[in-house]
Amino acid sequence: MKFFLPLLAPLLFFFVAFAAQRPGEKVVAQNPEAQKAYEEIRSTMGMVPTFLKEFPQEGISGAWQEFRDVQLNPTTALTPKTKELIGLAVAAQIPCTYCIYFHKRAAKFNGATSEEINFAIAIAADTRKWATFWEGSPIPFPKFKMDVDKMVTNLKSRKPGSVVEYETTPLIGDADGAYRDMQSTLGFTPAFVKPYAAKGIAGAWNEHKMLSMNSKAPLAPATIDLISVAVSAQTSCPYCVYIYTEFAKLHGANDEQLRESVAMAGLTRHWSTFLNGLQQPQKEFEREVDQIFARLEEKKSQMDKQISSRK
Repeated sequence: MKFFLPLLAPLLFFFVAFAAQRPGEKVVAQNPEAQKAYEEIRSTMGMVPTFLKEFPQEGISGAWQEFRDVQLNPTTALTPKTKELIGLAVAAQIPCTYCIYFHKRAAKFNGATSEEINFAIAIAADTRKWATFWEGSPIPFPKFKMDVDKMVTNLKSRKPGSVVEYETTPLIGDADGAYRDMQSTLGFTPAFVKPYAAKGIAGAWNEHKMLSMNSKAPLAPATIDLISVAVSAQTSCPYCVYIYTEFAKLHGANDEQLRESVAMAGLTRHWSTFLNGLQQPQKEFEREVDQIFARLEEKKSQMDKQISSRK
């Protein structure tokens, strides 16, 4: 028994330390602004999750303020669902399993269907592919920009209004067929696709056209382009940022929506960096996220009942 007594003290210390970190416990800060942020986080989420609790108190008030005013704000230029689909798309190609879990849960909470979620992730994959190609291609940026401007001008002249719809066609079988279809769809074959591997361009064009240029897609054209802008912005691909920004404008996106898309990309990258550095156990993180959304869903259900009872 005497042999085990010295071991009990450190074990008890670790048990007490772990218990003190439970999400339900109140977080006490020396900084009054940090304390105010913790109280607001708890009021909003029902708890202070570990990743916010562990963030340095010197920065938590500003970090929470931006998180609250951009991502959690229902009155922004972008809808809550669109913001979460953007966050998910960015997270998927970082990749960050923490952020993927959070944004997917948040997207569903805000009404996104499984089809919309999978589509947003596929757009991220397609955008990242073209970013890789254009960054490695020999096309100078001024020439790229000139071709994009020509493309947008051609598309504007074909159909009045801000939203351009494209006809879906059977799969193109080879490079020559892809170039001809680009000529038919865009008015010319852009020089920035010519360096693409000849054996791959038909499939790459088929995929891109049916994802990003399909009027029957589950997401609106502007939403698809804004997802691509957000993904492009944090991959540091100026080619992609330019082309997808121009197409987003073509499809009716305004400047504030573009700014918020990039802000969501930055926020996702910010919290991805911290979460991956923190290395909170994945299951523990998921459990906290589930608790947050269970509370939000309960509050939403109560509000729906109140509204229904007033009718």
